[in-house]
Amino acid sequence: MVFIMKKNKKMTTNFGKRVDDDQNSVTVGPRGPVLLQDVHLIEKLAHFNRERIPERVVHAKGAGAGGYFEVTNDVTKYTKAKFLSEVGKRTEVFLRFSTVGGEKGSADAERDPRGFAVKFYTEEGNYDLVGNNTPVFFIRDPLKFPDFIHTQKRNPETNLKDANMFWDFLSLTPESLHQVTILFSDRGTPKAYRNMNGYGSHTFKWYNEDSKYFWIKYHFKTDQGIKNFTRQEAEQMKGIDPDSATRDLYNAIKKGDYPSWTLQVQIMSPEDAEKYRFDVFDVTKVWPHGDYPVMEVGRMVLNRNPDNYFAEVEQAAFSPGNFVPGIASSPDKMLQGRLFAYHDAHRYRLGPNYHLLPVNRPKAVKAENYQRDGYMRFDPNGGGSPNYYPNSFGGPEPDPQAAEPPFEVSGMVARQPYTHPNDDFVQPGALYRKVMTDQDRDHLIGNIVSHLCNAKKDIQIRQARIFYKADTEYGQRVAEGLKIDL
Repeated sequence: MVFIMKKNKKMTTNFGKRVDDDQNSVTVGPRGPVLLQDVHLIEKLAHFNRERIPERVVHAKGAGAGGYFEVTNDVTKYTKAKFLSEVGKRTEVFLRFSTVGGEKGSADAERDPRGFAVKFYTEEGNYDLVGNNTPVFFIRDPLKFPDFIHTQKRNPETNLKDANMFWDFLSLTPESLHQVTILFSDRGTPKAYRNMNGYGSHTFKWYNEDSKYFWIKYHFKTDQGIKNFTRQEAEQMKGIDPDSATRDLYNAIKKGDYPSWTLQVQIMSPEDAEKYRFDVFDVTKVWPHGDYPVMEVGRMVLNRNPDNYFAEVEQAAFSPGNFVPGIASSPDKMLQGRLFAYHDAHRYRLGPNYHLLPVNRPKAVKAENYQRDGYMRFDPNGGGSPNYYPNSFGGPEPDPQAAEPPFEVSGMVARQPYTHPNDDFVQPGALYRKVMTDQDRDHLIGNIVSHLCNAKKDIQIRQARIFYKADTEYGQRVAEGLKIDL
Protein backbone atom coordinates (compact mmCIF):
# COMPACT_ATOMS: atom_id res chain seq x y z
CA MET A 1 0.00 0.00 0.00
CA VAL A 2 1.15 3.54 -0.76
CA PHE A 3 -0.03 6.18 1.68
CA ILE A 4 -0.81 9.46 -0.10
CA MET A 5 0.83 12.44 1.58
CA LYS A 6 -1.62 15.21 2.50
CA LYS A 7 -0.62 18.39 4.28
CA ASN A 8 -2.29 20.71 6.77
CA LYS A 9 -4.92 18.25 7.97
CA LYS A 10 -5.85 18.81 11.61
CA MET A 11 -6.94 15.97 13.88
CA THR A 12 -10.36 16.25 15.51
CA THR A 13 -12.67 14.24 17.72
CA ASN A 14 -15.60 12.41 16.12
CA PHE A 15 -17.63 15.59 16.54
CA GLY A 16 -15.11 17.95 14.95
CA LYS A 17 -13.31 19.45 17.95
CA ARG A 18 -9.60 19.85 17.25
CA VAL A 19 -7.28 17.56 19.21
CA ASP A 20 -4.35 19.34 20.81
CA ASP A 21 -2.23 16.24 21.62
CA ASP A 22 -2.63 12.61 20.56
CA GLN A 23 0.31 11.17 22.47
CA ASN A 24 -0.34 12.07 26.10
CA SER A 25 -3.46 11.54 28.23
CA VAL A 26 -4.69 14.25 30.59
CA THR A 27 -3.15 13.46 33.96
CA VAL A 28 -2.56 14.90 37.40
CA GLY A 29 1.16 15.62 37.18
CA PRO A 30 3.47 13.71 34.84
CA ARG A 31 2.89 10.36 36.62
CA GLY A 32 -0.87 10.41 36.72
CA PRO A 33 -3.46 9.23 37.46
CA VAL A 34 -5.43 9.73 34.24
CA LEU A 35 -8.54 11.90 34.48
CA LEU A 36 -11.97 10.82 33.25
CA GLN A 37 -12.42 14.33 31.84
CA ASP A 38 -10.10 13.36 28.97
CA VAL A 39 -12.97 13.04 26.48
CA HIS A 40 -10.58 12.36 23.59
CA LEU A 41 -9.07 9.34 25.40
CA ILE A 42 -12.49 7.93 26.35
CA GLU A 43 -13.86 8.41 22.83
CA LYS A 44 -10.79 6.77 21.32
CA LEU A 45 -10.84 3.76 23.65
CA ALA A 46 -14.61 3.30 23.45
CA HIS A 47 -14.57 3.42 19.65
CA PHE A 48 -11.66 1.00 19.54
CA ASN A 49 -13.57 -1.52 21.66
CA ARG A 50 -16.43 -1.52 19.14
CA GLU A 51 -14.42 -1.93 15.94
CA ARG A 52 -14.70 -5.68 15.54
CA ILE A 53 -17.41 -8.25 16.05
CA PRO A 54 -17.76 -10.91 17.28
CA GLU A 55 -14.22 -11.92 18.30
CA ARG A 56 -12.07 -10.02 20.74
CA VAL A 57 -10.31 -7.01 19.22
CA VAL A 58 -7.08 -8.28 20.76
CA HIS A 59 -6.29 -11.67 22.31
CA ALA A 60 -8.80 -13.24 19.90
CA LYS A 61 -7.28 -16.71 19.83
CA GLY A 62 -6.81 -18.39 23.16
CA ALA A 63 -6.83 -21.53 25.28
CA GLY A 64 -7.98 -21.90 28.85
CA ALA A 65 -7.99 -24.21 31.83
CA GLY A 66 -9.15 -24.32 35.44
CA GLY A 67 -7.22 -25.13 38.56
CA TYR A 68 -6.22 -23.72 41.90
CA PHE A 69 -3.80 -21.32 43.56
CA GLU A 70 -2.16 -22.32 46.86
CA VAL A 71 -0.39 -19.90 49.21
CA THR A 72 3.13 -21.06 50.13
CA ASN A 73 4.48 -18.03 51.98
CA ASP A 74 3.10 -15.61 54.57
CA VAL A 75 2.45 -12.22 52.91
CA THR A 76 -0.05 -10.81 55.43
CA LYS A 77 2.52 -8.13 56.32
CA TYR A 78 1.86 -6.65 52.89
CA THR A 79 -1.78 -7.41 51.98
CA LYS A 80 -5.05 -8.16 53.72
CA ALA A 81 -6.48 -10.03 50.72
CA LYS A 82 -8.18 -13.06 52.28
CA PHE A 83 -7.21 -15.51 49.57
CA LEU A 84 -3.57 -14.77 50.49
CA SER A 85 -4.15 -14.80 54.25
CA GLU A 86 -2.90 -18.28 55.19
CA VAL A 87 -0.15 -20.64 54.05
CA GLY A 88 -1.77 -23.69 52.47
CA LYS A 89 -4.99 -21.89 51.53
CA ARG A 90 -6.34 -22.80 48.08
CA THR A 91 -8.44 -20.67 45.75
CA GLU A 92 -10.09 -21.80 42.53
CA VAL A 93 -8.71 -20.14 39.39
CA PHE A 94 -9.37 -20.03 35.67
CA LEU A 95 -6.58 -19.03 33.30
CA ARG A 96 -6.79 -17.97 29.67
CA PHE A 97 -3.70 -17.92 27.45
CA SER A 98 -3.77 -16.13 24.12
CA THR A 99 -1.89 -14.56 21.29
CA VAL A 100 -2.41 -10.80 21.01
CA GLY A 101 -2.52 -9.50 17.46
CA GLY A 102 -3.78 -12.48 15.47
CA GLU A 103 -7.32 -13.47 14.58
CA LYS A 104 -9.04 -16.57 15.94
CA GLY A 105 -7.74 -18.63 13.04
CA SER A 106 -4.12 -17.53 13.39
CA ALA A 107 -1.30 -19.87 14.36
CA ASP A 108 -0.22 -20.39 17.96
CA ALA A 109 3.45 -20.14 16.93
CA GLU A 110 3.20 -16.59 15.55
CA ARG A 111 5.73 -14.05 16.82
CA ASP A 112 3.57 -12.17 19.28
CA PRO A 113 3.27 -11.49 23.01
CA ARG A 114 1.10 -14.04 24.82
CA GLY A 115 -1.77 -13.11 27.08
CA PHE A 116 -1.71 -14.58 30.60
CA ALA A 117 -5.01 -13.77 32.35
CA VAL A 118 -5.85 -15.32 35.73
CA LYS A 119 -9.24 -15.17 37.45
CA PHE A 120 -9.16 -15.93 41.21
CA TYR A 121 -12.61 -16.88 42.58
CA THR A 122 -12.01 -15.52 46.08
CA GLU A 123 -14.37 -15.28 49.05
CA GLU A 124 -14.28 -11.48 48.64
CA GLY A 125 -15.20 -11.53 44.96
CA ASN A 126 -13.31 -12.20 41.76
CA TYR A 127 -9.78 -10.91 41.41
CA ASP A 128 -8.40 -10.75 37.87
CA LEU A 129 -4.72 -10.45 37.06
CA VAL A 130 -4.62 -9.68 33.35
CA GLY A 131 -1.05 -9.86 32.14
CA ASN A 132 1.27 -11.10 29.42
CA ASN A 133 4.28 -13.38 29.11
CA THR A 134 6.53 -10.30 29.12
CA PRO A 135 7.23 -8.00 32.08
CA VAL A 136 6.91 -4.82 29.98
CA PHE A 137 4.73 -3.41 27.18
CA PHE A 138 5.23 -1.40 23.98
CA ILE A 139 3.69 1.89 25.14
CA ARG A 140 3.13 3.72 28.39
CA ASP A 141 0.08 5.87 27.59
CA PRO A 142 -3.37 4.40 26.75
CA LEU A 143 -4.01 7.11 24.16
CA LYS A 144 -1.57 5.30 21.86
CA PHE A 145 -3.09 1.84 22.27
CA PRO A 146 -5.69 1.80 19.46
CA ASP A 147 -3.06 3.09 17.02
CA PHE A 148 -0.52 0.50 18.13
CA ILE A 149 -2.96 -2.38 17.69
CA HIS A 150 -4.00 -1.11 14.27
CA THR A 151 -0.37 -1.46 13.14
CA GLN A 152 -0.31 -5.08 14.32
CA LYS A 153 -3.49 -5.91 12.40
CA ARG A 154 -4.22 -5.68 8.67
CA ASN A 155 -3.69 -2.87 6.21
CA PRO A 156 -7.03 -1.09 5.60
CA GLU A 157 -6.51 -1.20 1.81
CA THR A 158 -4.93 -4.60 1.16
CA ASN A 159 -6.22 -6.51 4.22
CA LEU A 160 -2.69 -7.91 4.56
CA LYS A 161 -0.18 -7.69 7.39
CA ASP A 162 2.07 -4.73 6.60
CA ALA A 163 5.69 -4.36 7.74
CA ASN A 164 5.60 -0.65 6.92
CA MET A 165 2.70 -0.06 9.32
CA PHE A 166 4.33 -2.28 11.94
CA TRP A 167 7.77 -0.65 11.91
CA ASP A 168 6.64 2.88 11.09
CA PHE A 169 4.78 3.13 14.38
CA LEU A 170 7.52 1.42 16.42
CA SER A 171 10.28 3.55 14.91
CA LEU A 172 8.29 6.66 15.83
CA THR A 173 7.68 5.35 19.35
CA PRO A 174 11.07 4.73 21.02
CA GLU A 175 9.47 3.67 24.30
CA SER A 176 8.58 0.40 22.50
CA LEU A 177 12.24 -0.67 22.25
CA HIS A 178 12.36 -2.78 25.41
CA GLN A 179 9.32 -4.85 24.40
CA VAL A 180 10.50 -5.03 20.77
CA THR A 181 13.80 -6.50 21.93
CA ILE A 182 11.97 -9.16 23.93
CA LEU A 183 9.45 -9.84 21.16
CA PHE A 184 12.13 -10.41 18.51
CA SER A 185 14.17 -12.67 20.74
CA ASP A 186 13.13 -16.31 20.86
CA ARG A 187 10.84 -15.35 23.76
CA GLY A 188 8.53 -13.98 21.07
CA THR A 189 7.76 -17.53 19.93
CA PRO A 190 7.09 -19.70 23.02
CA LYS A 191 7.03 -23.43 22.34
CA ALA A 192 3.94 -23.97 24.49
CA TYR A 193 1.80 -22.06 26.95
CA ARG A 194 3.08 -24.39 29.67
CA ASN A 195 6.65 -23.30 28.97
CA MET A 196 6.43 -19.55 29.43
CA ASN A 197 6.29 -17.16 32.35
CA GLY A 198 3.43 -14.78 33.08
CA TYR A 199 3.68 -11.24 34.41
CA GLY A 200 1.28 -8.65 35.77
CA SER A 201 3.51 -6.14 33.92
CA HIS A 202 1.99 -3.11 35.66
CA THR A 203 2.80 -1.86 39.13
CA PHE A 204 -0.04 -2.64 41.54
CA LYS A 205 -0.82 -1.69 45.13
CA TRP A 206 -1.00 -4.09 48.05
CA TYR A 207 -2.22 -2.83 51.43
CA ASN A 208 -2.48 -4.52 54.83
CA GLU A 209 -4.87 -4.48 57.78
CA ASP A 210 -3.15 -1.35 59.11
CA SER A 211 -3.78 0.47 55.81
CA LYS A 212 -0.08 0.55 55.07
CA TYR A 213 0.48 0.14 51.36
CA PHE A 214 3.22 -1.07 49.03
CA TRP A 215 3.85 -1.09 45.30
CA ILE A 216 4.31 -4.55 43.80
CA LYS A 217 5.12 -6.44 40.56
CA TYR A 218 3.81 -9.96 39.80
CA HIS A 219 5.91 -12.76 38.27
CA PHE A 220 4.47 -16.22 37.47
CA LYS A 221 7.48 -18.48 36.82
CA THR A 222 6.78 -21.67 34.91
CA ASP A 223 7.72 -24.85 36.77
CA GLN A 224 8.04 -26.71 33.45
CA GLY A 225 11.01 -24.62 32.33
CA ILE A 226 11.07 -22.02 29.57
CA LYS A 227 11.11 -23.44 26.04
CA ASN A 228 10.99 -21.35 22.88
CA PHE A 229 10.97 -21.92 19.15
CA THR A 230 13.61 -20.43 16.92
CA ARG A 231 12.27 -18.41 14.01
CA GLN A 232 12.76 -21.35 11.68
CA GLU A 233 11.09 -23.81 14.07
CA ALA A 234 8.13 -21.47 14.56
CA GLU A 235 7.64 -21.07 10.81
CA GLN A 236 7.68 -24.84 10.41
CA MET A 237 5.24 -25.41 13.28
CA LYS A 238 2.75 -22.91 11.85
CA GLY A 239 2.45 -25.20 8.84
CA ILE A 240 2.48 -28.47 10.77
CA ASP A 241 0.01 -27.55 13.51
CA PRO A 242 -1.43 -24.02 13.76
CA ASP A 243 -2.98 -25.02 17.12
CA SER A 244 0.19 -26.46 18.64
CA ALA A 245 0.08 -24.60 21.98
CA THR A 246 -3.66 -25.13 22.43
CA ARG A 247 -3.28 -28.84 21.72
CA ASP A 248 -0.28 -29.16 24.04
CA LEU A 249 -2.09 -27.58 26.99
CA TYR A 250 -5.24 -29.66 26.53
CA ASN A 251 -3.39 -32.94 26.10
CA ALA A 252 -1.08 -32.35 29.06
CA ILE A 253 -3.99 -31.75 31.43
CA LYS A 254 -5.99 -34.63 29.95
CA LYS A 255 -3.21 -37.11 30.72
CA GLY A 256 -2.64 -35.72 34.24
CA ASP A 257 0.57 -33.81 33.55
CA TYR A 258 -0.74 -30.69 35.27
CA PRO A 259 1.24 -27.51 34.50
CA SER A 260 2.12 -25.19 37.35
CA TRP A 261 3.63 -21.79 38.00
CA THR A 262 5.30 -20.28 41.07
CA LEU A 263 4.02 -16.79 41.88
CA GLN A 264 6.64 -14.30 43.01
CA VAL A 265 6.34 -10.59 43.75
CA GLN A 266 8.67 -7.64 43.98
CA ILE A 267 7.77 -5.15 46.69
CA MET A 268 8.66 -1.45 46.91
CA SER A 269 7.75 1.07 49.58
CA PRO A 270 6.03 4.34 48.60
CA GLU A 271 9.05 6.20 49.94
CA ASP A 272 11.41 4.31 47.62
CA ALA A 273 9.09 4.89 44.68
CA GLU A 274 9.27 8.65 45.12
CA LYS A 275 13.03 8.76 44.78
CA TYR A 276 13.75 5.78 42.51
CA ARG A 277 15.91 6.42 39.44
CA PHE A 278 13.02 5.97 37.00
CA ASP A 279 9.23 6.13 37.13
CA VAL A 280 8.15 2.91 38.85
CA PHE A 281 4.71 3.20 37.21
CA ASP A 282 6.13 3.11 33.69
CA VAL A 283 5.06 -0.23 32.15
CA THR A 284 7.95 -0.13 29.67
CA LYS A 285 10.36 -0.69 32.57
CA VAL A 286 11.27 -3.58 34.86
CA TRP A 287 12.44 -3.26 38.45
CA PRO A 288 15.95 -4.73 38.59
CA HIS A 289 15.97 -7.78 40.83
CA GLY A 290 19.21 -6.61 42.39
CA ASP A 291 17.32 -3.62 43.80
CA TYR A 292 14.07 -5.43 44.61
CA PRO A 293 14.46 -9.22 44.87
CA VAL A 294 11.47 -11.47 44.24
CA MET A 295 9.60 -13.09 47.10
CA GLU A 296 7.59 -16.29 46.67
CA VAL A 297 3.85 -16.08 47.30
CA GLY A 298 2.32 -19.32 46.09
CA ARG A 299 1.85 -21.93 43.39
CA MET A 300 -0.78 -22.15 40.68
CA VAL A 301 -1.77 -25.50 39.18
CA LEU A 302 -4.02 -26.12 36.16
CA ASN A 303 -5.78 -29.48 36.49
CA ARG A 304 -9.08 -29.11 34.62
CA ASN A 305 -9.85 -28.74 30.94
CA PRO A 306 -13.04 -26.81 30.05
CA ASP A 307 -16.15 -28.88 29.41
CA ASN A 308 -17.16 -26.50 26.64
CA TYR A 309 -14.76 -24.12 24.92
CA PHE A 310 -17.31 -21.43 24.07
CA ALA A 311 -18.96 -21.39 27.48
CA GLU A 312 -15.73 -21.08 29.43
CA VAL A 313 -12.86 -19.86 27.26
CA GLU A 314 -14.60 -17.77 24.63
CA GLN A 315 -16.99 -16.17 27.12
CA ALA A 316 -14.39 -15.72 29.86
CA ALA A 317 -13.97 -12.02 30.50
CA PHE A 318 -11.08 -10.66 32.54
CA SER A 319 -10.57 -7.09 33.70
CA PRO A 320 -7.66 -5.46 35.54
CA GLY A 321 -10.36 -3.46 37.32
CA ASN A 322 -11.56 -6.52 39.26
CA PHE A 323 -9.85 -6.14 42.64
CA VAL A 324 -10.46 -7.42 46.16
CA PRO A 325 -9.70 -5.68 49.46
CA GLY A 326 -5.93 -5.67 49.95
CA ILE A 327 -5.14 -5.17 46.26
CA ALA A 328 -5.62 -2.03 44.15
CA SER A 329 -4.40 -0.13 41.11
CA SER A 330 -1.57 2.35 40.77
CA PRO A 331 -1.15 5.63 38.83
CA ASP A 332 0.31 3.65 35.89
CA LYS A 333 -1.26 5.41 32.89
CA MET A 334 -1.68 2.25 30.83
CA LEU A 335 -3.31 0.47 33.76
CA GLN A 336 -5.64 3.42 34.31
CA GLY A 337 -6.80 3.21 30.70
CA ARG A 338 -7.34 -0.54 30.96
CA LEU A 339 -9.52 -0.13 34.06
CA PHE A 340 -12.12 1.45 31.77
CA ALA A 341 -11.47 -0.33 28.48
CA TYR A 342 -11.76 -3.97 29.54
CA HIS A 343 -15.16 -3.76 31.19
CA ASP A 344 -16.38 -1.66 28.30
CA ALA A 345 -15.13 -4.22 25.75
CA HIS A 346 -16.90 -7.06 27.58
CA ARG A 347 -20.18 -5.16 27.80
CA TYR A 348 -20.03 -4.66 24.05
CA ARG A 349 -18.88 -8.16 23.09
CA LEU A 350 -20.90 -10.23 25.59
CA GLY A 351 -23.58 -7.82 26.77
CA PRO A 352 -24.20 -5.71 29.90
CA ASN A 353 -24.82 -8.82 32.02
CA TYR A 354 -21.67 -10.71 31.05
CA HIS A 355 -20.80 -10.86 34.75
CA LEU A 356 -23.66 -13.34 35.27
CA LEU A 357 -22.14 -15.99 32.98
CA PRO A 358 -20.92 -18.97 35.04
CA VAL A 359 -17.27 -18.52 34.09
CA ASN A 360 -17.32 -14.83 35.06
CA ARG A 361 -19.56 -14.64 38.12
CA PRO A 362 -18.09 -14.87 41.63
CA LYS A 363 -18.28 -18.38 43.08
CA ALA A 364 -17.37 -17.94 46.74
CA VAL A 365 -19.51 -14.87 47.44
CA LYS A 366 -22.86 -13.54 46.23
CA ALA A 367 -22.86 -10.29 44.27
CA GLU A 368 -25.15 -7.69 45.91
CA ASN A 369 -25.99 -4.39 44.20
CA TYR A 370 -28.78 -2.46 42.50
CA GLN A 371 -27.94 -3.10 38.87
CA ARG A 372 -30.95 -4.52 37.05
CA ASP A 373 -32.31 -5.33 33.61
CA GLY A 374 -30.42 -5.18 30.33
CA TYR A 375 -30.02 -7.78 27.58
CA MET A 376 -29.84 -11.47 28.53
CA ARG A 377 -30.74 -11.10 32.19
CA PHE A 378 -31.29 -14.78 32.96
CA ASP A 379 -31.35 -14.76 36.79
CA PRO A 380 -34.26 -13.56 39.02
CA ASN A 381 -33.14 -9.95 38.31
CA GLY A 382 -33.38 -8.91 41.95
CA GLY A 383 -36.97 -10.08 42.32
CA GLY A 384 -39.11 -7.60 44.21
CA SER A 385 -36.25 -6.05 46.18
CA PRO A 386 -35.54 -2.33 45.78
CA ASN A 387 -33.43 -1.22 42.83
CA TYR A 388 -32.27 2.03 44.40
CA TYR A 389 -30.08 3.22 47.26
CA PRO A 390 -30.52 4.48 49.94
CA ASN A 391 -33.65 2.55 50.87
CA SER A 392 -35.57 1.50 53.99
CA PHE A 393 -36.05 -2.16 53.05
CA GLY A 394 -32.80 -3.84 54.05
CA GLY A 395 -31.00 -3.57 50.74
CA PRO A 396 -27.20 -3.92 50.53
CA GLU A 397 -25.19 -1.02 51.91
CA PRO A 398 -21.62 0.16 51.28
CA ASP A 399 -18.96 -1.12 53.67
CA PRO A 400 -16.45 1.57 54.70
CA GLN A 401 -14.04 -1.20 55.73
CA ALA A 402 -13.63 -2.09 52.04
CA ALA A 403 -11.94 1.24 51.26
CA GLU A 404 -8.30 1.19 50.18
CA PRO A 405 -5.82 3.53 51.90
CA PRO A 406 -5.60 6.92 50.22
CA PHE A 407 -2.46 8.25 48.65
CA GLU A 408 -1.67 11.80 47.66
CA VAL A 409 -1.48 13.04 44.08
CA SER A 410 -0.73 16.54 42.88
CA GLY A 411 0.22 18.39 39.74
CA MET A 412 -1.05 20.46 36.84
CA VAL A 413 -3.90 18.97 34.80
CA ALA A 414 -2.65 18.78 31.19
CA ARG A 415 -1.50 16.37 28.48
CA GLN A 416 1.98 15.70 29.75
CA PRO A 417 4.77 13.73 28.09
CA TYR A 418 7.03 11.33 29.92
CA THR A 419 9.76 13.27 31.69
CA HIS A 420 12.68 10.83 31.26
CA PRO A 421 12.97 10.08 27.50
CA ASN A 422 16.54 8.75 27.69
CA ASP A 423 15.31 5.94 29.94
CA ASP A 424 13.81 4.28 26.88
CA PHE A 425 17.21 2.96 25.82
CA VAL A 426 18.85 1.97 29.12
CA GLN A 427 17.02 -1.29 29.89
CA PRO A 428 16.89 -2.62 26.29
CA GLY A 429 20.62 -2.01 26.04
CA ALA A 430 21.27 -3.83 29.30
CA LEU A 431 19.05 -6.71 28.14
CA TYR A 432 21.07 -7.02 24.94
CA ARG A 433 24.52 -6.75 26.56
CA LYS A 434 24.14 -8.39 29.96
CA VAL A 435 21.22 -10.83 29.84
CA MET A 436 21.32 -12.32 26.35
CA THR A 437 23.83 -14.96 25.35
CA ASP A 438 25.76 -14.83 22.05
CA GLN A 439 23.20 -17.22 20.60
CA ASP A 440 20.31 -15.07 21.90
CA ARG A 441 21.83 -12.01 20.23
CA ASP A 442 22.36 -13.87 16.95
CA HIS A 443 18.75 -15.03 16.92
CA LEU A 444 17.49 -11.55 17.88
CA ILE A 445 19.33 -9.87 15.00
CA GLY A 446 18.20 -12.55 12.54
CA ASN A 447 14.57 -12.28 13.66
CA ILE A 448 14.56 -8.48 13.37
CA VAL A 449 16.30 -8.38 10.00
CA SER A 450 13.98 -11.02 8.50
CA HIS A 451 10.94 -8.89 9.41
CA LEU A 452 12.24 -5.32 9.16
CA CYS A 453 13.66 -5.98 5.66
CA ASN A 454 10.07 -5.88 4.37
CA ALA A 455 9.65 -2.23 5.38
CA LYS A 456 10.69 0.85 3.41
CA LYS A 457 14.35 1.88 3.61
CA ASP A 458 13.69 5.12 5.48
CA ILE A 459 11.74 3.19 8.14
CA GLN A 460 14.55 0.60 8.34
CA ILE A 461 17.11 3.36 8.93
CA ARG A 462 14.97 5.10 11.56
CA GLN A 463 14.41 1.85 13.49
CA ALA A 464 18.07 0.79 13.25
CA ARG A 465 19.08 4.13 14.76
CA ILE A 466 16.82 3.42 17.72
CA PHE A 467 18.53 0.05 18.24
CA TYR A 468 21.87 1.90 18.00
CA LYS A 469 20.86 4.23 20.84
CA ALA A 470 20.32 1.22 23.10
CA ASP A 471 23.59 -0.43 22.14
CA THR A 472 26.08 0.42 19.40
CA GLU A 473 26.62 -3.20 18.41
CA TYR A 474 22.87 -3.88 18.45
CA GLY A 475 22.15 -1.12 15.95
CA GLN A 476 25.19 -1.80 13.81
CA ARG A 477 24.40 -5.48 13.41
CA VAL A 478 20.82 -4.73 12.39
CA ALA A 479 22.07 -2.14 9.90
CA GLU A 480 24.59 -4.61 8.45
CA GLY A 481 21.90 -7.25 8.12
CA LEU A 482 19.70 -4.79 6.23
CA LYS A 483 22.66 -3.46 4.19
CA ILE A 484 22.00 0.13 5.19
CA ASP A 485 24.26 2.91 6.52
CA LEU A 486 23.38 4.62 9.79
